[in-house]
Amino acid sequence: MTSLTGKVAVITGGNSGIGLATAKLFAAEGARVVITGRRQQVVDAAVAEIGAAAIGIRGDVADVGHHRQVAEIVRERFGGADIYVANAGVNSIAPSQQVSEAEYDAQFAINTRGTFFGVQAIAPLLRDNGAIILVGSLASDKVLDGHAVYAGTKAAIQAFARSWALEFRDRGIRVNMLSPGPTETAILEKLGIAPEDREGFVGKMASAIPLGRLGRPEELARAALFLASDAGSFVTGINLRVDGGMALI
Repeated sequence: MTSLTGKVAVITGGNSGIGLATAKLFAAEGARVVITGRRQQVVDAAVAEIGAAAIGIRGDVADVGHHRQVAEIVRERFGGADIYVANAGVNSIAPSQQVSEAEYDAQFAINTRGTFFGVQAIAPLLRDNGAIILVGSLASDKVLDGHAVYAGTKAAIQAFARSWALEFRDRGIRVNMLSPGPTETAILEKLGIAPEDREGFVGKMASAIPLGRLGRPEELARAALFLASDAGSFVTGINLRVDGGMALI
């Protein structure tokens, strides 16, 4: 029997990157998986990749109504859930003086508001002894150029994790934060890194990581599995950094 047999996991932003890797691993470990994403075509492709154990829901995590829709579908299809992974997020790198109101609002709406109201909507459906994983970032603890707003959104999530770990303790629900360092995902292209500049950009980042390379989505997925499964049954309220040691320097 695999470690998540019989469990239902909801993963926001599960259509790409760390979210998709986590959804695939959870499904392989026996869970039924619900993923969300903003683009229907990408969500459908991810569901096909994950397999028969997955369903996809299109929507924007900044929209509170979307979270209510997800919760209702989970209630109707499964009667409840066991694991919630708040993974969806965006990052717009810029010096603080160059950050527009729209960029600021978008990052807080998706990263912070989306996490808060996602948990608020799903919490009544989480079965006792379930797990909530909030995907944060190395940036919440380590100062990175151009990341002031993004770091603020993730620092708020870290505060949520600590508060919720106590708030949900009577139900045995564990709440933890998973903080990736630089990871090989499509977010590099979304940050505007040109294909011809990718190798140099990745090399520069890798030189700042003690293990000498970027992380892989599958490595973050395995850390999420630890937090979601019985392997992490006595772990709550922590910030698990999976960053190759980057926070140390």
